[in-house]
Amino acid sequence: MDVNEVLLPGVGLRYEFTNAQGDRIGIVARRSGEFEVIGYSSTDPDEGDLLFRLTAVEADTVAEILGAPRIAERFADLTKEVPGLSAGQVAVPATSEHAGRPLGHTRARTRTGASIVAIVRADSVIASPTPDELLRAGDVLVVIGTHEGINGVRTIIEG
Repeated sequence: MDVNEVLLPGVGLRYEFTNAQGDRIGIVARRSGEFEVIGYSSTDPDEGDLLFRLTAVEADTVAEILGAPRIAERFADLTKEVPGLSAGQVAVPATSEHAGRPLGHTRARTRTGASIVAIVRADSVIASPTPDELLRAGDVLVVIGTHEGINGVRTIIEG
């Protein structure tokens, strides 16, 4: 899909694309952090109707909702391109000694060489979690590394 980016001096950026149904859609990312979603007329390509506005927090929430189901899929695609690199998912059970503790407490990367690149929590994704991020029972960790490294993270988390 092609996305055109247009600088709007003093306003921000406008991103435009055409979806699979042929609808032309625009998203204005304002310098203030707010977003506007615009639908363009099929008869006049310069006529756009504001569909809705989102605050920065609302836009982040929508992005997380839309991204959550696809994050593991994207990492799986990445691992196909890099020999020896794998992606895995590790669930945090309620019985884990790490549930309720910061991610850094696991020392997973130091101990296994594998990286926890995201935490999927319910319908949201915490991308690039910091060592201070508290792990919760039910979280699913997205791990990148060798098969051995991923299994090592699983052993650490599951105990």
